[in-house]
Amino acid sequence: MLDAKPAEVQVENLLEVNNIEVIYNHVILVLKGVSLNVPKGGITALLGGNGAGKTTTLKAISGLLASERGEVTKGSIKYRGTSIAEQDPAETVKKGVVQVMEGRHCFEHLTIEENLLTGAYTRTDGSGAIAADLEMVYNYFPRLRERRKSQAGYTSGGEQQMCAVGRALMSKPETILLDEPSMGLAPQLVEQIFNIVKEINEKEGVTFLLAEQNTNVALRFAHYGYILESGRVVMDGPAKDLRENQDVKEFYLGMSDEGRKSFRDVRSYRRRKRWLS
Repeated sequence: MLDAKPAEVQVENLLEVNNIEVIYNHVILVLKGVSLNVPKGGITALLGGNGAGKTTTLKAISGLLASERGEVTKGSIKYRGTSIAEQDPAETVKKGVVQVMEGRHCFEHLTIEENLLTGAYTRTDGSGAIAADLEMVYNYFPRLRERRKSQAGYTSGGEQQMCAVGRALMSKPETILLDEPSMGLAPQLVEQIFNIVKEINEKEGVTFLLAEQNTNVALRFAHYGYILESGRVVMDGPAKDLRENQDVKEFYLGMSDEGRKSFRDVRSYRRRKRWLS
């Protein structure tokens, strides 16, 4: 008797973005048919250079485009099977989707602890639960406990990034949209932030969609990746496969079969458009 084949594990996609186009000021086409899926409990990376469309994609999901005169003009965005493309951002947060903005955006005049507590503003589960989650955040970010009475504007960039992620956690999110967490941080701090993201993902079950220019570090921590160029997804796949892909090595990680290339060499590669062939 033949052994039965193991049943395929069905992956639940929390977020489904299908063929969206985004236009700013009724004129500027930024996203040109972007599609991606974010599975429950995973870390999905949205990769690409500056201006590729990563932040616009996150803002289309979170509903923050309108504040910048942007709109989704085509395609669909669904969370747990329900459309959120036209939804008020506050309603998106209530559904469990929270964005951590690029550049951290802490309330500079508030203390670290007051910043963290603003993340719990929409919660209705009582002060005891909020206090427990505040303690959880301090356990993940011990530095914030030390600085909890300091005004956020007088803390370091790394501490503000930790505060921004902690504030998102205080809303009890199911999914966090994390925009450029490595921006402006020293490599050691970047490693620390990503390790904490991995720990939160594994221990708390929080799903992450992170936009990141630092392809090297993102692909070490993510499970799946999408690469954007000029508002289009040009490649996607499991993070391990992308790390080993020769084009990704050459154009994003600065490596080739001949060894490490300079950024100038990478930027001046032969534009054969292998992505789109």
